[in-house]
Amino acid sequence: MKAGIHPSYHPVVFRDRAAGFSFLTRSTATSDRTVEWEDGNTYPVVDVEISSASHPFYTGTARVMDTAGRVERFERRYGEGKKG
Repeated sequence: MKAGIHPSYHPVVFRDRAAGFSFLTRSTATSDRTVEWEDGNTYPVVDVEISSASHPFYTGTARVMDTAGRVERFERRYGEGKKG
């Protein structure tokens, strides 16, 4: 890597406030706030609105779209046989 052009890559805690879930990873994200982690070290903390702990797809609460039913309903309402 070329020296002096890359942002600082350091440990950061990402915290999902909605789910009360936090994880430690490495990132270029920065923050003025800090949190003491389980290992006793202090890391910058970045609050996120959604993570795998609160996202409907990963939690199993996602709705499945019934596209076949929607198409049939559309054809019943606006089908070729109807003239308005």
